[in-house]
Parts: sequence; C-alpha cells; structure tokens
Amino acid sequence: MSTTDTPTTPKVGFVSLGCPKALVDSERILTQLRMEGYEVVPTYQDADVVVVNTCGFIDSAKAESLEVIGEAIKENGKVIVTGCMGVEEGNIRDVHPSVLAVTGPQQYEQVVSAVHEVVPPRQDHNPLIDLVPPQGVKLTPRHYAYLKISEGCNHSCSFCIIRRCAASW
Repeated sequence: MSTTDTPTTPKVGFVSLGCPKALVDSERILTQLRMEGYEVVPTYQDADVVVVNTCGFIDSAKAESLEVIGEAIKENGKVIVTGCMGVEEGNIRDVHPSVLAVTGPQQYEQVVSAVHEVVPPRQDHNPLIDLVPPQGVKLTPRHYAYLKISEGCNHSCSFCIIRRCAASW
C-alpha cells in the first residue's frame, strides 16, 4: 500500500450546548469516539460529520440549538443531533429535516452508532497508538471538571429549577 492509499482518519466536529450535565455527556461521547480513532476537529469544514449536543430547557436555549443545527447543516451538511432537545425529534425535523439522526440525552451508544453509519471507524486503528487519557476527554480547564451525581430525576419537586428538563430524562 502506498502512502496515497493510506486510509484517512475519520473526523468529527462537535458542538456542546447547555448545562454541565450536557457537557459531561459530550465528554463521554468524545472519549468513546477518540478511543475508536476518530479525530475531533474545530471547524465544520474539516469534519466528516458534526454532532450537536443540544439544550432543551428553555425557549431561548431551544432557539439557540436550532440555530446551531442549521449553521452546522449549512457549513457541513452531515449533522447528528443529541441532547435534551433530542426528545423533541419532531420539532427538530420540522425545522431541519436533513439531520441524519436524533437522539436524546444519555444515549451515548446511539450517538456513536450514528457516527459509525456516516463515517465508519478505520479498520486498522490501533488503540495503543492513539492514546486517550485515563480520565477521558475533558472539555473543562485542567483545574476542574464536572461530575454528574445523577442521570436525571423522576421527582417533581416544587423547588427544582430544572424539574421540566430532568423529568424528560
């Protein structure tokens, strides 16, 4: 095999919107993709596919999520949507029917599977060469990180600020 026949590394663009829980979900997805040999790139144009982790908590966050999805579609064309707004797949597809897949929060395996369908991982990937830190990929500065103490809550406490968001999980 000549150097021109060398398979290229699959590249993923990633946009993470919303709260620290969504950020932890993004870190889990990115860690899995990196372990499988995907490269995370900073621009839509350099990506083979873009994953948008959305927020669906309040109307302004939903509007921002839809705007970012539209921007990613315009710049790249291949977009997978996940996160809290993913539970409203119909609303997303009404505005952006060309999204490739929509998943809800905490559906890490489904997101990774959707990425595989669009851009399969390299068959010759050696996980011992492309090392991922033991703590995984972190999207926070080195001096702190978020820890999810729950994956959602089924209680409707009157004092809870994210009662609606947590109940949808």
